[in-house]
Amino acid sequence: MKAFFLSISVLSMAFLSSDQTIYQFTMPDINGDEVSLNSFEGKVILIVNVASKCGLTPQYEDLQKLYDQKKDKGLVILGFPANNFMGQEPGTEEEIKSFCQKNYGVTFPMFSKISVKGDDMHPLYQFLTQKEMNGVMDSNVKWNFQKYLLNKKGQLVAVIPPSKSVLKEDVGSTIDNLLAEG
Repeated sequence: MKAFFLSISVLSMAFLSSDQTIYQFTMPDINGDEVSLNSFEGKVILIVNVASKCGLTPQYEDLQKLYDQKKDKGLVILGFPANNFMGQEPGTEEEIKSFCQKNYGVTFPMFSKISVKGDDMHPLYQFLTQKEMNGVMDSNVKWNFQKYLLNKKGQLVAVIPPSKSVLKEDVGSTIDNLLAEG
């Protein structure tokens, strides 16, 4: 297994323990229902902090296209609305859900709004951004639509920068390789 950071630098994951997966988290979805992330065990997971009023908001279209192409092969995309960057996600869960469905036809799982940086950073994002927790790498959430790619074991393998489309060839190849792993 390999870990990739932005321009795909490689780090070893040989020393990860079972508590260094996202399966330890339970999160409220956009409807307020609790979802255990271990329900996605065995799937390649792409976690994205999203916002409705950002210059990168049109990436919802690419995310949905990727999800449609690969969901039956074992990819799941998890959207986490966050209002950490210039107030670009001010809406309620109902407003966010309506916006995503109306404008982009989003069908991938969306969750309740959380904080992805700062003093009130949600524990899921503490895990994703801190090597001491994820066993792979430190990172900072630079902006809306930063993506975290996890393998079928729930382990972090890549951080994809906000401006990079998930439809880029190198991203697709990395996802396909992860989907092909046992």
